[in-house]
Amino acid sequence: GGHFALALVGAFAVSPRSASAFVQPSLQGSAASAVHNSVPDARSKASTTIAFSSASATNEDIDWSAEIKEVADCASSTIGAFFASSATAEDIVKLCDDYDAAVQEPGNLLVNRKLQLRSRALEMQRYEQMAKLLQSDYDAYVATASFLSPSRIPRLKLPNVQDVPMHLPGTMQQPEEDGNAVPAPTLSKTESKQILEDGSGAPLVPDCEFDNIQYSESPLDKALLFVFRKLVTDNTNGVSSPKPGIEGLLEQGRTYMLQPGRTAEDQHKMVRETLAGLMTPVLPPFYRIFMSGIVPNVGSKWDGKQIGPWFYAPFLTSFVTPTFFGFLVGPSYVNRRKDGQLGGLVVEKCKFLQESGCKGLCLHQCKLPAQQFFKDELGLSLTVSPNFVTQECQWSFGEEPLPPSEDPSFPKGCLVGCESRKAIAASGSKADICN
Repeated sequence: GGHFALALVGAFAVSPRSASAFVQPSLQGSAASAVHNSVPDARSKASTTIAFSSASATNEDIDWSAEIKEVADCASSTIGAFFASSATAEDIVKLCDDYDAAVQEPGNLLVNRKLQLRSRALEMQRYEQMAKLLQSDYDAYVATASFLSPSRIPRLKLPNVQDVPMHLPGTMQQPEEDGNAVPAPTLSKTESKQILEDGSGAPLVPDCEFDNIQYSESPLDKALLFVFRKLVTDNTNGVSSPKPGIEGLLEQGRTYMLQPGRTAEDQHKMVRETLAGLMTPVLPPFYRIFMSGIVPNVGSKWDGKQIGPWFYAPFLTSFVTPTFFGFLVGPSYVNRRKDGQLGGLVVEKCKFLQESGCKGLCLHQCKLPAQQFFKDELGLSLTVSPNFVTQECQWSFGEEPLPPSEDPSFPKGCLVGCESRKAIAASGSKADICN
């Protein structure tokens, strides 16, 4: 019975430290029990109970039948959430209540005290219920997520955050004397479209209201950025910058963008060629075959035809991408697309956008060329959805993108503090770089 319980608990024990906290005392208990049983003692235990000595030399009893029952109940309810046909806001609020109760009072069972099994199972159920609501009723999902996050559900634990408002810094809900919460000021993505104008009457987009963050770079990030900058220099006929890191890359991009006669398509082509060089000649053909389902040229009538993308392509792509694009965009994590399907990726606060402060660079040297590269070179649709209010960015693999001019979520005009716009105004040019 003990071995069976341990096997089931392993499905929920995602932390090696937590697992060791459970297994190690059990091993200690076996040894202590052997010594205990070798001395005659009237304090005999039931056959389903093992007495053991913990590291603090205190005795603890494990009721294995109760432990196994708890594991089975958590597993059953979690599996049921995966196969549920629908979800409601009321179901999700109740799961939040149950989760809070499980965290505050884990009870006496070892699997809950040491591994937080019940609270983890409830958290998984809540996520699945939110994902079901996202799939079936997007407006209801946004309303529910906006109500519950961040006070009940951390923003990072939501399946999708595209239209969920984010609280301004230092404006978390504060309780009044009567115990009611004061609504906190928030910013939603639609607020980035409020009407502002420059001196000529052109529309402007408000700058991000959140403080800049400091990005850490791994050795891989530094190596990829070095290679990427060299490829940009090669693909722009020698445009370079003495500045280090991402600042130098952005100066290269801005210099190229502001060259007389330079078009948006020139920028798209430059970035596509740079991405192709970064992936080397080996990776695109491999991806096209095994992810996008494009038949290679082998002399058959099917050459070049696409029978994919395969069902796993969006999710696997979203899973792998953070490792190799973090040097450009910063930390990101896997989430759901707006339709609730797997294949989403959200950049927490885009490094490229924060450091550039330029909507034109975002549009023409990131969003559009990335979408074109994945579709034309790799065979998988991609929608990149930047949020200029929060500087989050949603990447949705397998989702067909709308042109920026037809996308209601993509605001018109330049950012208020954009240095590129100021440089264009100073030069007397009337180039439209942000739309």
